[in-house]
Amino acid sequence: MNHPSVQSSPLSGSENFAESLTEASAETKYGERHIAEGQLITFPNPRLGRRYTIQITLPEFTCKCPFSGYPDFATIAINYVPNERVVELKAIKLYINSYRDRYISHEESVNQILDDFVAACDPLESTIKGDFAPRGNVHTVIEVHHQKPAMP
Repeated sequence: MNHPSVQSSPLSGSENFAESLTEASAETKYGERHIAEGQLITFPNPRLGRRYTIQITLPEFTCKCPFSGYPDFATIAINYVPNERVVELKAIKLYINSYRDRYISHEESVNQILDDFVAACDPLESTIKGDFAPRGNVHTVIEVHHQKPAMP
């Protein structure tokens, strides 16, 4: 006899549970949809006219080596001085997660992140640093910079 607080569910029984798992794994999860979209969303700078730096650290970056297919892991650090727009934090997290199944080199991934970041929020200055976990006794750090040209 079950405890009174235990309720029957569609997942009760091994057959129903297996069917539910199969159906659930066949459909795209909402998190996967958001990650697949990978769009950088911005909002107006709340302190327009004040020069300040925003630092974002994303310690769970993953991508796949385009040569071996092995996973690469990195911490991505974004430092920027906003202009008129600021990047939304959840959006940058989902954007970074969109790299997890991409076959892309360390160098290309960090440069692409900078290109997309600059296109999204047009910062006055930005630096993207990818600190990749050692693999095969090799530790790679890629750092790229952007500075908005001065207005004449």
